[in-house]
Amino acid sequence: LVFYFKSSGAHMDDNAAIRINVGGFKKRLQSDTLSRFPETRLARLLHCQSKESILELCDDYDDTEKEFYFDRNPALFPYVLNFYNTGRLHVMAELCIFSFSQEIEYWGINEFFIDSCCSSAYHCRKMDQDRDDWEDRSDEGSTTSSFDELLEFYSDATKFDKQLLGSARRRVWLMLDNPGYSVASRIISILSILVVLGSIATMCMNSMSEFSLLDNEGQPTEDPRFETVEHFGIGWFTLELLARFTVAPDLLHFFEHPLNMIDLVSILPFYLTLLINLVAESSPTLANLGRVAQVLRLMRIFRILKLARHSTGLRSLGATLRNSYKEVGLLLLYLAVGVSFFSVMAYTVEKEDSEDLSTIPSCWWWATVSMTTVGYGDVVPVSIAGKLTASACILAGILVVVLPITLIFNKFSLFYKRQKQLEVAMRSCDFDEGIKEVPSVNLRNYYAHKVKSLMASLSNMSRSSPSEHSLNESIH
Repeated sequence: LVFYFKSSGAHMDDNAAIRINVGGFKKRLQSDTLSRFPETRLARLLHCQSKESILELCDDYDDTEKEFYFDRNPALFPYVLNFYNTGRLHVMAELCIFSFSQEIEYWGINEFFIDSCCSSAYHCRKMDQDRDDWEDRSDEGSTTSSFDELLEFYSDATKFDKQLLGSARRRVWLMLDNPGYSVASRIISILSILVVLGSIATMCMNSMSEFSLLDNEGQPTEDPRFETVEHFGIGWFTLELLARFTVAPDLLHFFEHPLNMIDLVSILPFYLTLLINLVAESSPTLANLGRVAQVLRLMRIFRILKLARHSTGLRSLGATLRNSYKEVGLLLLYLAVGVSFFSVMAYTVEKEDSEDLSTIPSCWWWATVSMTTVGYGDVVPVSIAGKLTASACILAGILVVVLPITLIFNKFSLFYKRQKQLEVAMRSCDFDEGIKEVPSVNLRNYYAHKVKSLMASLSNMSRSSPSEHSLNESIH
């Protein structure tokens, strides 16, 4: 770049030429060619008044040769030169869309200048790239989480090496906490599932009049057969929990695990009921505690959650709900807006024709049932305007429910895949001779996912930055 420096700064002659060096590719460009596109990086060099401002736009400046150096890919720069000569960008099929997009962004060239012959293919390929990036980010999250959980699993397993009877305790721990680890663990898992289902079945049958019994005073009493099944189930659940607690690698943090808390909650109502009954019998003034005992008996239904220990799908569902609070909140927000709107609409058109929809609170119930497509039919509009409002409410409800559900389903697929990977890794572990090494994990893919995620994040920061300087300038 030929400059004539004066005391007041640098001034560009109208016929001056810019001498540039892009990764070893040298070229001279006329200033009038560059000035046709004043927003581009090279055109902004024409207005630089000092060496400091020049170095803000390029990577280096040779004062002797009057040459400006850019540490960029020289293979892509001919596309930039062609743009300055023709005013249009062309994208070859063999180019990487991600690299090309980064390059033209660096030079300050808008995608709007891509010629019509290449524009459609470029944007289609870029959308495919974005979709692949999303899938890679999902896989990266799955790989990262699985790897971290696997390391945590092996960290817990190593704690037995320094404990009394550590090898035997570790085998029992793996057998109880990993249903697919061995034949014995599968048998225990099947037996536990049968006990849970039997306990739930007896609770349901006990509520049926066909199986109800009366004592000498005419009061309902529990069938002895059901009581036997209940006591056997409580004994099994208690033994299972005590065994897990005894062989746990870290007793202090045992109940921090959600599945262990479920095991505790499943047996706690029985012992609390037994304690309340003993207190009520010893003190007649506390007879009302019997109602509390009845409520606690109903809490036995929480035993169904014990199946999550033996079901990958249930554990994935729990992880999905735990990590989808934003989507669930979005769903509730949509429903709240829709219910409020259509309840007022129904009240306006039905308040004189239907007694069931004569108040806005009663219309809330109708709008909730309609938007969730439940349709009990206990409250229905009778006028034509009310039926049209109901039709709009149902159609809106379908859209409101479907949109967030898609996001939740994608997360469920991710967590299910992660759980399956984790189970396979855990079932393939062997501790018979102690822990010698971390399980086989593809660290290359793990590292590649990390780097790609970092680069994508930096790219997004560059695109969203209000500064006129790109991310590459800040790096260099």
